[in-house]
Amino acid sequence: MPIKDHAGLPLTGASYKAADLYGQALTLYHSMRGDPLGLLAEAVADSPGFVMAHVLTADLLLVGTNPEAQAMGVAAFRSAATLPADTRETGHVQALACMVEGDFSAAGRILEDVTIEHPRDSHALQAGQLMDFCLGDSRMLRDRIARALPAWSDDMPNYSGVLGMLAFGLEEAGFYARAEAAGRRAIELEPGNTWAQHAVAHVMEMEDRRRDGLAWMMRESTGWQTDSYFSVHNWWHTALFHLGLGETAEVLRLFDGPIYGAASDMSFDMLDAAALLWRLHLLGVEVGGERWRRVADNYEKTSAAFGQSAFCDAHAVLAFLGAGHPDAARGVIEAQKAAMAGSGDNPSMIRDVGLPLTEGYKAFAEGDYVTAIDRLRRVRNRAARFGGSHAQRDLIDLTLIAAAQRGGQDGLGRALLTERANARPLARGDEARLDRAA
Repeated sequence: MPIKDHAGLPLTGASYKAADLYGQALTLYHSMRGDPLGLLAEAVADSPGFVMAHVLTADLLLVGTNPEAQAMGVAAFRSAATLPADTRETGHVQALACMVEGDFSAAGRILEDVTIEHPRDSHALQAGQLMDFCLGDSRMLRDRIARALPAWSDDMPNYSGVLGMLAFGLEEAGFYARAEAAGRRAIELEPGNTWAQHAVAHVMEMEDRRRDGLAWMMRESTGWQTDSYFSVHNWWHTALFHLGLGETAEVLRLFDGPIYGAASDMSFDMLDAAALLWRLHLLGVEVGGERWRRVADNYEKTSAAFGQSAFCDAHAVLAFLGAGHPDAARGVIEAQKAAMAGSGDNPSMIRDVGLPLTEGYKAFAEGDYVTAIDRLRRVRNRAARFGGSHAQRDLIDLTLIAAAQRGGQDGLGRALLTERANARPLARGDEARLDRAA
């Protein structure tokens, strides 16, 4: 009989030692911290036939990393695909096969079915929610986790991880009070849960609670700052709170330090860096060519990946435009056009959102505000189609507002600001700074 994990799920090919290492890595995966890959490498060395150790390795490497790490993720998937597995584990492997082919919708559906049958499979819940994030599916971000809740309770291992997932899903679905409560409870159970930390930060961003947000990020337990592979994104949230308060010098200090001082080449880190500089640019803040250049240089190193992720491509274009490299930005757009003939989710994401958006950003940078407004208005109401969070996609609306103001379309600019103030109040001083920048 195979060894079982803490949730009572069989782990084919695992020794007791490897199963324990996998359990530790899974907890770190839910918290987005520590070195789960190191633990998994040790588990595989002990038990090469341990299919779920290979699966979790692939899940950690296939999304949001650089091309070299993604190649390692593909290798881990291929190893898993050759091993004996039960029905649940086979579902995980099949989902990975879809991810490798760029079919995140199919991967998410397979993982959904796994968790319907096995609601205590927290690994499948987390991997599935990441698919929902990549697809911008706010309903499934919430409901995938909500369905599993009756099988969980406070005294179970990884319940903090499940609550952190629930908090993010509730926030993206607009249930802010419930999201904050779930995130805070997750932190009470596991103070190092970086994903839950981030979910509560999202709530405070969407509710324009900038001072509360800074207090939350700077609270006593700050393990996310130094022991998390999600730390750049949480520092990005911290910088947004400062930006909303007009504290641009502090934003630049954070950019030069924990956000991009080390010039990460991980895709999620690069897009946060590019988005933050673009927000400053929209407000008329001089960020300096060197900051833009460092982000653009890393995007240039990953140029083989252009056209593979509409969401990442949009941010690569921002980096190239900010660095004054219009030819490189055009190269991304051409890669997008070529990719539309491919398979998987990305071609439709490019067609529906990605290509009009990158064309809109390019037009904005060139001062062609009429074209920028046309392209951005075309996509803003369906921008969730290409993934990301509400906070990340807010950049589209901010750019559209700036384009209307700079292009002399005062009526549209006022309408957009009025709309925004009703749905999501502008942070203190943002309206005035946007006007000054115009």
